[in-house]
Amino acid sequence: MQIKTKDEIVQAVLHKMDQRSLIGQKKYGATMMQEIVGQEKDLNRFLVDVQEELMDASLHIEAAKRCYADVLEDAMLRRIDVKYEKISPCVAHAFEEDDKRMDVIGQNGNTGEHYEKKTL
Repeated sequence: MQIKTKDEIVQAVLHKMDQRSLIGQKKYGATMMQEIVGQEKDLNRFLVDVQEELMDASLHIEAAKRCYADVLEDAMLRRIDVKYEKISPCVAHAFEEDDKRMDVIGQNGNTGEHYEKKTL
């Protein structure tokens, strides 16, 4: 197969796909076509694979969004020359949880009625 496109982006993606295919062949011992012909995988199994890959992609997107938000925040703070201590993502997440809790308290008053009673 000869690739005719001159688009460097398309060429780069095709190269990555080729490399990924070689890794998959080594890992699973067969090409995708061999899995079909040898009936190692049926349509349902391929659909499950796609579903799992899409779920993984969704997680990667969320993680990338959080990384981007951190990078953007750092850049903004540097732009206005704010001196600050970098907060770890785990601590930042705790602040988000505190904010959500405070929103609930604000909606219901500070009586504690919105909390479930827990027995120890």
